[in-house]
Amino acid sequence: QVQVAESGGGLVQTGGSLRLSCAASGRTFSIYAMNWFRQAPGKEREFVAGINWFGGTMIYKDSVKGRFTISRDNAKNTVYLQMNNLKPEDTAVYYCAVGPGINLPPVRYNYWGQGTQVTVSS
Repeated sequence: QVQVAESGGGLVQTGGSLRLSCAASGRTFSIYAMNWFRQAPGKEREFVAGINWFGGTMIYKDSVKGRFTISRDNAKNTVYLQMNNLKPEDTAVYYCAVGPGINLPPVRYNYWGQGTQVTVSS
């Protein structure tokens, strides 16, 4: 089992920044990749960014490229999502997902955090 916990959400104005953290614990040796998804009210959960745990491969959703940066600290089993130049359309609950790859369908991930709310006011 892997336990996943996100933190760092909040309310910010358009153009502001937030940094989300995702800490994994438990059987962390089984982690291959960590991803951020988000889900806005009435919408499906969508991929935002992901990082391969060992090789450092990073993939981003097109609409966040150049604004969001995903990084990892292997020693702390933690992944970060630095979000700059936030827009109202970034408003959502952000979830961390741990599993066998990057940008897979959500059903492929067995381990999810509880989510953290990000609200961007216009």
